[in-house]
Amino acid sequence: MKLTVVNKDGSKKEINDIPKKFIIGREAPADVVLPAPVVSRKHCTVEVEGDKVFVTDTSSNGVFLGQTRLEKGKKTEIPLDTPIIIGEFGLIFSKDNAKKVDNEKKIEGEKQPEIKKQKVEVKSRRASEKKTEKKLNNEQLDALSGIRDKIHKRLLELLDLRWVDFTSKPDEELKNLVNKKLDLILSQMSGEIPIWVDRDTLKKEMLDEVVGLGPLEDFLRDDDVSEIMVISKDLIYVEKKGKIVETDKRFSSDAALMAIIERIVAPIGKRIDESQPLVDARLKDGSRVNAIIPPLALKGPCLTIRKFGKKTLTIEDMIGFGTLNKPMAVFLELCVKGRKNIIISGGTGSGKTTLLNVLSCFIPQDERIITIEDAAELRLPQKHVVSLESKPPNVEGKGEITIRDLVKNALRMRPDRIIVGECRGGEALDMLQAMNTGHAGSMTTGHANSPDDILRRLETMVLMSGMELPIKAIRDQIASAIDIIVQQQRLTDGTRKITSITEVLGVDDDYNIVTEEVFRFEQVGINSEGKVLGKHTATGYLPSFLADFKARGIPVPEDLFRV
Repeated sequence: MKLTVVNKDGSKKEINDIPKKFIIGREAPADVVLPAPVVSRKHCTVEVEGDKVFVTDTSSNGVFLGQTRLEKGKKTEIPLDTPIIIGEFGLIFSKDNAKKVDNEKKIEGEKQPEIKKQKVEVKSRRASEKKTEKKLNNEQLDALSGIRDKIHKRLLELLDLRWVDFTSKPDEELKNLVNKKLDLILSQMSGEIPIWVDRDTLKKEMLDEVVGLGPLEDFLRDDDVSEIMVISKDLIYVEKKGKIVETDKRFSSDAALMAIIERIVAPIGKRIDESQPLVDARLKDGSRVNAIIPPLALKGPCLTIRKFGKKTLTIEDMIGFGTLNKPMAVFLELCVKGRKNIIISGGTGSGKTTLLNVLSCFIPQDERIITIEDAAELRLPQKHVVSLESKPPNVEGKGEITIRDLVKNALRMRPDRIIVGECRGGEALDMLQAMNTGHAGSMTTGHANSPDDILRRLETMVLMSGMELPIKAIRDQIASAIDIIVQQQRLTDGTRKITSITEVLGVDDDYNIVTEEVFRFEQVGINSEGKVLGKHTATGYLPSFLADFKARGIPVPEDLFRV
């Protein structure tokens, strides 16, 4: 028979071939010493009879089996492989398999290949059962959520206030520490965890919740998942291959979800609380995060993560995905190198920022680029890039630095090009003025459903600046600043496509902005699998600035605009 002693810090000590009768206590002459004030000098007596273990409690603080205290002075049988708790220690009695195997080798060595074969078969069968196991029902999910919550509370009790000092430790050191604590807690709660719970999975999920992002970790590792949407602690959706699906993952409590949100925003100097209940942030890999909490979020803390791809996409990748075709890619590259001002328009999740990143790669290495964003997402390959990020107000409501402030400041930083992650308000006026005053080749994005819509939205955003400009003057600014509108759309099958590339020509006599479409996506239907059918094609229109390209020494393929 073997005895395993698990300490408070999770470390273990094994005592093989224990005697038939021995005493456990705080100090000698006890046979097994557990040095802790809550352990009595002669805490209990252990007797081994064949394959059975009996414990007699002789202490004042008690011996516990699960949540039940053993009756004092009574000889009680202890189930094997089930921990008993004495003070801060967990003790597990089990058969000494190592000794048993040695004996078997000596007596029946020829049977070992058969034993190994049986073990392999059992392991294979368990793996097969695990693959075919059914999803947990709602009642089991609720029970599992309660177990996680209880483990989380016990973990906080074990870590106590010293946890504050550990926040500066490396991730691997934190994981090792929490791993040991979880081993101890799971051994103490052995009798409370139902048989249908996979303990390895439970331990992994709790480890993720304490040192990672909890149930979201698996989604962050999954390359097929592009967006994670936490509605509440027990309702999580993901976008997978363009489709939004409900998952069976849950947080143990609102407090656990809130702790993860705070863990995300704290490293980048932001905060979230009742006075500042919403925040934009980012993960280490650049993934964009938005969090909103009560009193604004009625169902509890709400979290949205738009993942940043591990691989930096190229224009060839986008051609392969069907986002655009080769002539469109060549034309956009010419526009960037020819210093044309571009605005990328589209709905939420249509791929505007991804396209902006790809187009930015065409900017020559010898130009000074300044990027301005709410939450830094752009990853440009050039060396001469200055990245700026807006700043929310502090606790007193002061110190806010807006996108508009950064655009104004960027003009004093001698930029060749300014790239604004997204125009949402008054910064649109400053961006247009920058495009009109020597910063040709600048780019930005905006939310709109069509090229005409983004032009109207730009008018509205300029009015939001507080400048009382006449509509004619605003349209003049827009028409002279914007050269190309790239409209991007997420279609019904989840694919993202550039549906239009449009040139802005100027204003007519009635001061309406005149545009001409250069390329478009023509949808012809949907197949039986729900896939959108269609093709990208040129309209036959030749952009007005082709002569400018030739003057700059930029060759334009003759058949680029052939229908």
